[in-house]
Amino acid sequence: MIKKKYLNISEVSKMLNLQEHKIRYWDSIDPKTKKYRIEGISTKSKGGTRYFNNDNISKLEKLKQILYDDNSQNYSIKLANKIISSNKVNNFNRKKPSFINNENLKKIDQILNKMRLLLKNND
Repeated sequence: MIKKKYLNISEVSKMLNLQEHKIRYWDSIDPKTKKYRIEGISTKSKGGTRYFNNDNISKLEKLKQILYDDNSQNYSIKLANKIISSNKVNNFNRKKPSFINNENLKKIDQILNKMRLLLKNND
């Protein structure tokens, strides 16, 4: 996949077309649980610099695919972490559940936007 053993965050960001702040967020510790949001996203130096090897990059690619299929956000980070952690990513990539399609996601998004407007107007 990569020629160098480790890449820095800007190189990975460009390679995967992901913003650096998203990678940092996924690789940070959740203050509520005191655990990494997604385990194994990077390898850190003693100084805290993030470096990425082939395994880290593969995990980021899977996470991106789960979270942002067709440039729209599909799942929460917690659900994506469960999917990756359960080793069911390969099954997920092969066949999506029948209810998950762009048309249904658009409808759900429209409903959520209408609900947000209603809630905002009632405040």
